[in-house]
Amino acid sequence: MSSLSFLKNINSFRAKVPRLCGVRRLCSEDCGEEKKGLILGIYEGENEEPVFTKAASKFNDHLSGKLFELVKRAGSDLRRGQARIFNNIDKEFWSIAVVGLGKEKLGYSEMEAIDEGMEAVREAAGMGAQVLKREGVTRILVEGLGHPEQAAEGSALALWRYQENRSRQHWKVIPTLELFDDCDAESFQRGLFKAESQNLARRLSDTPANQMTPLHFAQETVNELCPCGIKVMVHDKDWIEIKKLNAFLTVARGSCEPPVVVEISYCGAPQDQKPVLMIGKGITFDSGGLCLKKCDGMDRFRADMSGAAAVIAAIRAASALSLPINIEAVIPLCENMPSGMAMKCGDVVMGMNGKSIMITDTDNEGRLVLADALIYGQNTYKPRLIIDVASLTPGVRAALGSAASGVFCNSQTMWSQIYIRHNICSNVSLESCISFMTLPTI
Repeated sequence: MSSLSFLKNINSFRAKVPRLCGVRRLCSEDCGEEKKGLILGIYEGENEEPVFTKAASKFNDHLSGKLFELVKRAGSDLRRGQARIFNNIDKEFWSIAVVGLGKEKLGYSEMEAIDEGMEAVREAAGMGAQVLKREGVTRILVEGLGHPEQAAEGSALALWRYQENRSRQHWKVIPTLELFDDCDAESFQRGLFKAESQNLARRLSDTPANQMTPLHFAQETVNELCPCGIKVMVHDKDWIEIKKLNAFLTVARGSCEPPVVVEISYCGAPQDQKPVLMIGKGITFDSGGLCLKKCDGMDRFRADMSGAAAVIAAIRAASALSLPINIEAVIPLCENMPSGMAMKCGDVVMGMNGKSIMITDTDNEGRLVLADALIYGQNTYKPRLIIDVASLTPGVRAALGSAASGVFCNSQTMWSQIYIRHNICSNVSLESCISFMTLPTI
């Protein structure tokens, strides 16, 4: 089955990115009724002279140099983080966004541990998409900007916004995205696939907890992955009790919402190849249990299942990109709530491996849930690699702030690969982590 046949329209999303600074608008003659927008790139030139990308230069020639003159008339050199909007200067396009890419030929920065060229493209495309959306365009054409995959990803991420609970008449129309120039269309489509998966994780994490209970999350998993040919199994409480996932059940018993365990299998390689095991923490709401969290900010803990959402998104992306690996995933889903049945400080429970666990803080439920899931997954699948994704202790945020995510890894080789790939592909400008930072393991 072609990946294009099951992927939903990537252009139904909008991002939460900062409003643009330095945006100016210049208008000329009227154009037709269709509101098409175009994103073109420009580099920082010497002596205040703009340097267009190849596609922008070609389009400027099409306009007999009009775009170049308008950019110069708009003011100072267009730097990274700035944009210029030109309305009705071409009969085909309602608005044209010229976005700053910074200096030409940027590459991987050892000091910042990031590919600045790719990041500049992702940032510029995202800014251009948002500005054009505010201009009311319904169809956006994006040039490759030297990195078509990053241009597509940045644009699609920037257009996303959670609006599931808005009245239909208040829904914002999201422009469609297309590639403008004749560069690598396959890379552009790959960027759209990646952005769609990220936006899926964002939607699941942003959904209110009463609309994303364990059963709802399991149903979303089935709806999103089964059409891709991915096997999904949903296990109820009886199955969990038979498997003796006691630590997980201890957390779940405080809520009236029934717990479930979701198993996912993606087969992109021969069956005899050992799989990668992914574990995602799926606490659909974390009140802290009897060690109740403060009311201020508790609503944000609807996203305590963001680890599970990231796992689902990663597997869907793997399927869309036809990655030649086998992936197995185990996602334990429940709520951590206070009640007469809830776990108490000082309780001792037996994990799946028969070891006893004393509960000292009911707000540390994540390690209980993940312990059983890790043991079950390792014993069942005998994986060659285990990736555990979770929002755990606030101590990581206290140590690293919002600039990085903490990583605990017992393989220096694997850590090196994760670090390099993340820093090439990260989305600094779109409110994601700047980098990973390894933390010590015992």
